[in-house]
Amino acid sequence: MKFISTLSTLAVLSMGGAALAAGSDDTEPPVKSETTETCTDGQVWDEKTGACVAPEQGAMTDDALYEAARELAYDGQYENALKVLAVAENPNDPRILNYKGFANRKAGRIAEGMAYYQAALAIDPNYILARSYMGQALVAEGDFLAARDQLLEIEARGGRETWAYAALEKALLGEETTW
Repeated sequence: MKFISTLSTLAVLSMGGAALAAGSDDTEPPVKSETTETCTDGQVWDEKTGACVAPEQGAMTDDALYEAARELAYDGQYENALKVLAVAENPNDPRILNYKGFANRKAGRIAEGMAYYQAALAIDPNYILARSYMGQALVAEGDFLAARDQLLEIEARGGRETWAYAALEKALLGEETTW
């Protein structure tokens, strides 16, 4: 499915008593809107052609592939998200690595997901979304101390008022999440 995110709209997400601004970055999950286009079998929506297309290297920008993969991953289509990410021109883009981690983790391949998170953080230690997802994986494995360390890293890197922080904090508190 293609989800349309309105990045220019500022939404306020309230979690645990703290109001968090959510809007212009990728530290919030994609928002499913009223307007959707249905793409099947790992196809992605191409804004240029106005149609569902098979992802091919060079046919779409890495930014477009990244956005499509995020939407697929949050829709539970982990294998399709990985197919989309596999054709990225820059496989070492921390965003691409992070969502390879997310899709693998959610598909049950925790160790593989962790390796991708670590690779993303080796390139960009300030990438707080990768820290949040890694922390959530650590919570799922029962390593609450290491997950808390990631939460503290997010805070130390200026991410206290972000969705990434709130999501990991929620996981640490044992609250159910959809991501």
